[in-house]
Amino acid sequence: MSTSILALATGRRKSSVARARLFHGSGKIEVNGRPIETYLPTEDLQNHALESIRSASKQKEFDLLILAQGGGLNSQAGAIRHAISRALIINDPTLRGPLKKLGFLTRDPRMKERKKPGQPGARRRFQFSKR
Repeated sequence: MSTSILALATGRRKSSVARARLFHGSGKIEVNGRPIETYLPTEDLQNHALESIRSASKQKEFDLLILAQGGGLNSQAGAIRHAISRALIINDPTLRGPLKKLGFLTRDPRMKERKKPGQPGARRRFQFSKR
């Protein structure tokens, strides 16, 4: 992998955070030091994470080194997609329009709702007893 970083970007979804580093290369993608195929076990998750770079037709031009943490694998795949999209835009601002139109630049704001006091969960109430 080349040593000159072209772009460094952060992507988020729910409680996951992914930091992507973009290099010139041949399409090698590593997540937390492992190839993406072993880190994200299903093809659906891999496709979701790499959607942005594939839609920009830049998969064979760049190498990606990604650090992902927090949340589950679905959430991390969304954060990776967001980070890759942002890194591509830093490298080539003309991609902003197409990526924005596809919704890859919008951060998914959904978070887990907090537990309220006097209840067993966020929305759940204690069982009502009439007698």
